[in-house]
Amino acid sequence: MMASLATPTLKNPSSLSLSSKPRLPSVLSAAFPNTLHFPRSLPQGGRRFLIITASASSSFSNKPTVLVAEKLGEAGLELLKEFANVDCSYNLSPEELCTKISLCDALIVRSGTKVNREVFESSGGRLKVVGRAGVGIDNVDLSAATEHGCLVVNAPTANTVAAAEHGIALLAAMARNVAQADASVKAGKWQRNKYVGVSLVGKTLAVLGFGKVGSEVARRAKGLGMHVIAHDPYAPADRARAIGVELVSFDEALATADFISLHMPLTPATNKMLNDETFAKMKKGVRIVNVARGGVIDEEALVRALDDGIVAQAALDVFSEEPPKPDSKLVQHERVTVTPHLGASTMEAQEGVAIEIAEAVVGALKGELAATAVNAPMVPAEVLTELKPYVELAEKLGRLAVQLVAGGSGVKTVKVSYATSRAPDDFDTRLLRAMITKGIIEPISSVFVNLVNADFTAKQRGLRITEERVLLDGSPESPLESIQVQIANVESKFASAMSETGEIRVEGRVKDGVPHLTKVGSFEVDVSLEGSIILCRQVDQPGMIGTVGNILGEENVNVSFMSVGRVAPRKHAVMAIGVDEQPSKESLKRIGEVPAIEEFVFLKL
Repeated sequence: MMASLATPTLKNPSSLSLSSKPRLPSVLSAAFPNTLHFPRSLPQGGRRFLIITASASSSFSNKPTVLVAEKLGEAGLELLKEFANVDCSYNLSPEELCTKISLCDALIVRSGTKVNREVFESSGGRLKVVGRAGVGIDNVDLSAATEHGCLVVNAPTANTVAAAEHGIALLAAMARNVAQADASVKAGKWQRNKYVGVSLVGKTLAVLGFGKVGSEVARRAKGLGMHVIAHDPYAPADRARAIGVELVSFDEALATADFISLHMPLTPATNKMLNDETFAKMKKGVRIVNVARGGVIDEEALVRALDDGIVAQAALDVFSEEPPKPDSKLVQHERVTVTPHLGASTMEAQEGVAIEIAEAVVGALKGELAATAVNAPMVPAEVLTELKPYVELAEKLGRLAVQLVAGGSGVKTVKVSYATSRAPDDFDTRLLRAMITKGIIEPISSVFVNLVNADFTAKQRGLRITEERVLLDGSPESPLESIQVQIANVESKFASAMSETGEIRVEGRVKDGVPHLTKVGSFEVDVSLEGSIILCRQVDQPGMIGTVGNILGEENVNVSFMSVGRVAPRKHAVMAIGVDEQPSKESLKRIGEVPAIEEFVFLKL
C-alpha cells in the first residue's frame, strides 16, 4: 500500500523548520543546556529559525563574552558590542587561545587561527559558537565542535562581488600582460613588442562553477563582449538564460574555451580537477584564472601545460599551499600572474563579512539556528543509535544516485520512498532526508549539509526533494525496510539505472547493521555499500564473474561483494561489484572491452 507521509511539513519540504515536529527540540539540549525550549517558526528575511527562549537562570541573563581572535571590520565589532562583551585579542598563540577560551561564549576567527579539538576541550563547555569570517572552514574542527555542543557559523555571501571583481581584474591583467610589463618598465626596460596581449571581445569564457561568484563573473564578462559558457550540475537554467550564459558539459567547456575561470569549491570530487588529462582536452593556447581554491588545479601539471604551450597564461590568486614556496616553479613562471589570495580583500567586502558574521554569532548566542550554521546540533543518543545505519544508507544512496547523472544534466527533482511499518508520528524522516541531500550536494559543493541547513541548502540550489511512505504490514520494531531514491528529468551515464518511467533509481536496505544496495533501475542486486562499486550491464552468460574478477585480481583490487541481477536466464543482467580499492583506468578500460559487457560505470563512495 502506498501512502503519503502524514506530516504536513513533508508536502512542502522546502518550508520545513526545525520546530515542525515536537520530538526534536531535544536535539538542541546538549548545545544549549540552560534554556527552556519553546520552539516556534518565525520568518526572518525569508529564512526559518528555531527560537529558544532562555530561562531566568540561563547564562544569557548576563552579557556573553565574544573573543575576536583576528581583525574584524568596525561595523561588525559595533554590532557585537551592542549585545556582548567583546575581547579583541589578535595573534594569539595556540596556548594563549586555549587559556582564554574558557572565559568566552563565542569565538570569531578568519583563516589564520586553528580552532582544533584542544580549543573545544579547553573551553570547558562554555564555548557556544565559533564564527568564521569568510566562507571556508578548513581551520575549524567540525567534529569536535559538534561533540562539544558548539555551533559553527560562517559568512558565505558578503565577499561575492569582491571575488568576482578580482577574477575580472586578473582576466584583463593576464590578457594584456599588465604585471609583467609593469615589472619590466620598473626594471628600466621598454619592451612593447614582447608584451603584445590578446583581446577579450568575442572570445569564449568558460565559467566552471556557476554559483554566486561564478555568475557575477559571467555578468561582467558579458559586459566586456565575451561569449560566456558555464558548467555546474546545480546551476538553474533560467538564471543562466537570464544572464545570457549557455550551460554545457564539463568536456565541452574545456574543448571550446579561450579563457577558463574557476569558481568551484575544493571537495574530493574537484581536488586536482584540472590535471594532465583535462589539460589535454583544452584548446591550445587557453588562458586560466583561479580565484577559487588552489587545490582544484594540479600545480605540477599546470607547469607542464604552460611549458608545452597548451596553456598560454595563468592568473592565480590561490594555491594548494599558502603562502607558496618562494622558489615555486609555478609562481616564478614568466607567463603566470599571481596575487596573495586577495579575492575578498576590498574595504567593502571586509565590512560586509564583519556584519554578516557578527549577525550570525549574535543570533546563535540568542539561541537561533541560522542557515549559515555548518555543523549539526547534538542528536539524542537513542534516536541516533536507532537510525545510525539508515543514516549511512541514506547518504550513500544520494552519492550513488548523483554519480549516475550524466555530465551536463542538472539535478532538480528527487523523490525518496521509505518502506516502513511505522506510523507517521513515530517515524521522523528529517535526518534521513538531510543525509540524502548531503549525499547529492556535498560531492561538488563547499556547503556542509546537516539537519540544520539541509532544506535551506536544497531550496537555495533549486533542488526539490519530495517524500512518500510505503506502508508495510508487520512489526514496527525496525524503523525501515528500505529507502529508494529517484532523480527525474536527467540523463544517466549508466542506462540500466533508469526505471521504466525514466528516472534514475537506486534502492537499498540495512542488513546486519550494514547498508546494502538492493536495486539499480529495474535490476535486483545485493552489494554492500562499503568501499566503491562497479556496475556492469552484460549479456547473461557463463564465466562473466570470473572474467571481471580476474581483471581486478591481476591489479590486486580486492572484491568485497559481487551480485548479479537479471531479467531472465541468458538475457541481460546487471553485475554489481564492491571493491576495496579504486581500480586503475587501464583495468576499467579492460572491463569495458569485455565483449559481453554493454556498459559499465565506476562509483566512488
